[in-house]
Amino acid sequence: MTIVSTRDFRANQSRFLSMALRGEDVILKSRQGKVRLIPVKEEIEPERDVTTEICQGLKDFRDYLDGDETKLLSWEDMMNELHD
Repeated sequence: MTIVSTRDFRANQSRFLSMALRGEDVILKSRQGKVRLIPVKEEIEPERDVTTEICQGLKDFRDYLDGDETKLLSWEDMMNELHD
């Protein structure tokens, strides 16, 4: 395990990131506490924009009330989306 100060980390980022990517424990120590550097093995999904999704849902519902039924999901499809 390697414990490194934030100052040393800033000066040698590539070295410590390479160590972490090889699976070595690298601990970053600062006044606020300690942080472990670990590699991410899978893609991180982008954060959802829930406000935009709600606005789109309201627009789709308004279109439905105006007679356009093509944009609405079935109840079952909506429930499946909630679980994704």
